[in-house]
Amino acid sequence: MSDLDQQMYREVILDHYKNPRGHGALDPADAHAEGQNPLCGDEVSIFVRFGDDGDTIDDISFEGRGCAISQAATSMLTEMVKGRKASEVAVLPKDELLDEIGIPLTPVRLKCAILGLGVLKVALHRSKGTPLPEEWRGLENELRLDEG
Repeated sequence: MSDLDQQMYREVILDHYKNPRGHGALDPADAHAEGQNPLCGDEVSIFVRFGDDGDTIDDISFEGRGCAISQAATSMLTEMVKGRKASEVAVLPKDELLDEIGIPLTPVRLKCAILGLGVLKVALHRSKGTPLPEEWRGLENELRLDEG
């Protein structure tokens, strides 16, 4: 990846951090979950509202605080999944989100970047009974993903 490409992705991340998409609580929400990354203190709450078919993510929002990567990645995630089926998002590979972020991340920053996705998968699991993928079961305690 060229320096120019990395700079472009950094600008996109900074824009999402300063101007997050989908920020704020949805009330009422059909699905909700919270999670945190105890390594750096990032916190994310995800709120989902489903369409008339009961499976399409009609609206999604988040609240949170933390580093630029965790908040920007969650903002990007809300744009990625809006209009998609819950059953499809439940099996969304983390690499799809990481490709959207577009810059290489250290292992610690990787956990920051995927926090929102993990929280969303827990919310869908709880509200729709979608399977929680094996890769997220291992992170459930580590990232303190809460179904509440």
